[in-house]
Amino acid sequence: MGPDDRIPDRLGRLWELANDLSWTWNPEAPALFRAIDLPLWRRTRHNPVALLRTVGDARLHELAADDGFLRRYDAACHALDTLRGGGAGPASAWFVRSYPEFAESPVAYFCAEFALHESIPIYSGGLGVLAGDHLKAAAELGVPLVGVGLMYAHGYFDQTLGSDGWQEDADDPLDPDLTPLERLRGADGVPWLASIRGGGRRIRIGVWRLRVGRVSLYLLDTDLEENDPVDRGLSHQLYAGGADHRLRQEAILGAGGVRVLAALGIEPGAWHANEGHAAFMMVERVRRLMRDGTSFADAVSRVRASTVFTTHTPVPAGHDVFSHAQIREWIGETFWEEIPHREELLGLGLHPDDEAQDRFHMTAAAIRLSRRVNGVSARHGRVSREIWRGLWDGRAAGEVPIRHVTNGVHLATWMSDDIAGLLDDWLPAGWRRCPGDEAMWRAVRDVPAEALWRVRRGLKLRLLDLMRDEARRRWRGHWPESAHLAGAGTLMSPEPLTIGFARRFATYKRADLIFRDRDRLLALLSDPARPVQVIFAGKAHPRDDDGKRVLQRVYEHTRDPEFEGRIAFLENYGLHAAHGLVEGVDLWLNLPRIPLEASGTSGMKAALNGVPQLATADGWWEEGFEGDNGWIIPPAPATVSEEEVDEHDAEHLFRLLAEDVIPLYYERPGAGSGDDAPAGWLAHARRAIEVAGARFTAGRMVRDYARDFYVPSLRGDA
Repeated sequence: MGPDDRIPDRLGRLWELANDLSWTWNPEAPALFRAIDLPLWRRTRHNPVALLRTVGDARLHELAADDGFLRRYDAACHALDTLRGGGAGPASAWFVRSYPEFAESPVAYFCAEFALHESIPIYSGGLGVLAGDHLKAAAELGVPLVGVGLMYAHGYFDQTLGSDGWQEDADDPLDPDLTPLERLRGADGVPWLASIRGGGRRIRIGVWRLRVGRVSLYLLDTDLEENDPVDRGLSHQLYAGGADHRLRQEAILGAGGVRVLAALGIEPGAWHANEGHAAFMMVERVRRLMRDGTSFADAVSRVRASTVFTTHTPVPAGHDVFSHAQIREWIGETFWEEIPHREELLGLGLHPDDEAQDRFHMTAAAIRLSRRVNGVSARHGRVSREIWRGLWDGRAAGEVPIRHVTNGVHLATWMSDDIAGLLDDWLPAGWRRCPGDEAMWRAVRDVPAEALWRVRRGLKLRLLDLMRDEARRRWRGHWPESAHLAGAGTLMSPEPLTIGFARRFATYKRADLIFRDRDRLLALLSDPARPVQVIFAGKAHPRDDDGKRVLQRVYEHTRDPEFEGRIAFLENYGLHAAHGLVEGVDLWLNLPRIPLEASGTSGMKAALNGVPQLATADGWWEEGFEGDNGWIIPPAPATVSEEEVDEHDAEHLFRLLAEDVIPLYYERPGAGSGDDAPAGWLAHARRAIEVAGARFTAGRMVRDYARDFYVPSLRGDA
């Protein structure tokens, strides 16, 4: 019996609601699912598909006769129809109003990872979260986006820490039956829609679809019985294996993605590659034009005219590079079948500064084949112009045509319902749909300090509950000794200033910078009058031993009794935990070594919840810091060594904490009167919300892309 058969007719669209990921920001849907079975909702980690597969039939029939539940159900269905384009949807969607002539012109958005919900673990971090937020904002705005990615059947990885703090990586297999994934089939019911060739074999490509309101995301899959066992594993795990494995994954994403869209009858008018992993999408389109008789020069010109490329990597060594020998051996058959133009296609990936001249640079190819190229913050745009000016015959960096669109985060996903409900009382109606309206967002300043403080305290209590629940679950299944419990935050309380640091554990992000002066840190954290506590979370890449060592050093401090349990590490960081952290801490900490953070979006998410940021002047914070919405560590002199940079930044970090941040949090002018709200701190919190809401949402970001990149590409503008 299928899941639909268990649901009473009056609730016949419950399964439809659960299988469209727009439920994650549908204002009615989360409360609807919670009302079905609150304990089960929590156990399934807010997964409505798993909830509906598990809840008892009797409960569903009981709800079908509950008038209150039915009103909520009808409201959720109406919201879904509006978002998808029913009712008043098309007329109210921003893109349709602004560019009606392109309302049905698909824009293909390629990315190696997408983060939409924790039940679909096909993401590793910021790039995937950014891509997921991009799809959500496009769905809200009516941008006719079509997403293309890879289906990682074994997820990214499940993180556990040994007693010595060393990260242990295990598969995190994905069960499609507990997700909204829908398998598509080709002609005659075969489980694949397209194929490429590599290593002398045909690699068939299956497709799964995810619905995100008006947007569809197509995930490519090679784990099919018809494929060679080696090729079946190509789509098992994100960023797994060596260079040969990654090369074939990127050929499946790029070339396979173009072929899948063609098989589905989708003809994009504009194409967007989000990072260099997707560069083969452009090469495949050049190949197809040449196959049909177009000259190489004309094919390149036509592909460039309709292509947008976003780079996220601010260091030259961070971009994918493959040897010509690898390409010939593993994917040459894909690109050279039907045409003999090998050298022309290989030349698309040459980098003029590479002395070897026998390597294919994915980002170089993407830049050559894109008319519109951008970084993801103002600083990153400047860095990218410097890195890639060699592709423009060494012209001055200021003349290189690489622009920037600063990243943003999806407001309805990352702002807590509690904060949004508070703003409903003080901001104009429709405020959630007003990205970029700085005058409107100034009304946040009118929110009473006491009201914001009550909400903030409630969010912190919820975070501490989440950490205790996670500790209880992991103690039962993974932890052999009780010391893990203290390190998981079970001794933390809601009174101290609580700092959050949740990042990928790469060395340049410097999660351990705060431990550079242990005695100074100990004095701050254990001050009986003004205590502080710090929560860390994040994963190191499975092959990044240096990052794992940083994580291990951080973890060692969670077990040090001198810190009195005021340092915690939240294991297996994912979207579910991320919501709790960005909502529940008091201060967000971000310490990348300048200029290695292209943008960074975690601080934006925290800011939307009234959490100020303390960070280096890198990525978005260089343009987002206003003096009264957080704190900034000034850049070290350009002439000093890396060690001296770390010393400079650590000194400023401790000074800011001791002299500005901690005193402001504990300044309670109303203490003893029943009003303990720290007015100065909450002024920073309000400004954090105001600046993030006005300037750093995915709604603003996608409007920028649509106006300045997609529409000109659809028009064929030069």
